[in-house]
Amino acid sequence: MGFRIQNNIAALNAQRNLGISDSAMSKSLERLSSGYRVNSAKDDAAGLSISQGFRADIASFKVATRNVTEGNAMLQVAEGSMDQVGNMLTRLKELATQASSSNAGSNMDKINAEGNELLLEIDRIANSTAYAGTKLVDGTFGVSVSGGTFTAVEGLDAASGLQASTTYTVSVVTSGAGDGKRDITVTTSAGAQTINDVASAGAGGTQDVTFASLGLKLTLNDSFTMTLATTKTIISDAGAASDFQVGAKNTANDRIGVTLSSLKTTDLDAGLVSDKMLSASDAQALLTVIDDAIEVLNGMRGDVGAAQNRLSYASANLATTVENITAADSVIRDVDMAAEMTAFTKNQILLQAGTSMLSQANQAPQMILSLFK
Repeated sequence: MGFRIQNNIAALNAQRNLGISDSAMSKSLERLSSGYRVNSAKDDAAGLSISQGFRADIASFKVATRNVTEGNAMLQVAEGSMDQVGNMLTRLKELATQASSSNAGSNMDKINAEGNELLLEIDRIANSTAYAGTKLVDGTFGVSVSGGTFTAVEGLDAASGLQASTTYTVSVVTSGAGDGKRDITVTTSAGAQTINDVASAGAGGTQDVTFASLGLKLTLNDSFTMTLATTKTIISDAGAASDFQVGAKNTANDRIGVTLSSLKTTDLDAGLVSDKMLSASDAQALLTVIDDAIEVLNGMRGDVGAAQNRLSYASANLATTVENITAADSVIRDVDMAAEMTAFTKNQILLQAGTSMLSQANQAPQMILSLFK
């Protein structure tokens, strides 16, 4: 062999192998400390891409699970109100049965008064039952604007509290005060209400105008001030299903639609009105009306129960899906600790041996000094 001191090839070789061992041990340390086989794109670019997709879906599925839980809670609120209305309809049938009999005598007015109060309470429950600010059983659930000539450009940003399949005629005139304010009248088949002296929302602003007797709230923008001496219409749809997102994608299969009907007395049955137990004949006719209303209510409760069961199955499926996709992500991303510890031990030994051999290689050129003796 040649004796050279300018280039110590043995030392360079030992240094190169030592660098490889050091890099491999650093990678093992990173994996063992993080618990992940893939810590950056350079570790496994394709695997990282697949894993990130899995993780996004898992996060979405977890939120979908909360959606299902909250959806079930919302339906339970609605079902609770239906239960109470059912109890009141049962009581109404008791009263109507009593009023239908000749032995009721002078108690008819008292029976009728209690019946009237029960009807008022049914309507109150229908109008007040809500979940997170959304009315559930007053006929507005899932109802939105489907047509008309009153658009956002003409002053309307939103309309809430719409009854299904209803036309709202909105009349706007200059206020009599002459101060630039407007009087707004909304008319439907159920009646009309006027709100006087509505001021401009201001540039870029919005304002809410509530028509309490109609259960309607209009959100007007600053274009409203330009709509004078005119009549516009808002047409609501028939009440589409409100969707619960139970999947991670934007498809119909990732949503469950739920509909809730109105619990108002007039919607349960048109004949369910006050002062129908002042005579035996009216009370007898009311028995049929109440039976029909109970049948309608039972159908509504059945629909709610079916929707709750469906959401429960969806929740169970989501739990299984999250578990299985998490397992798939773990196969790609997580490190096998036993195997990595074996590799770490090997690299640790190689690093120690390489360091020792580099020291020996650096000492080898000193043998050349013996030639000068």
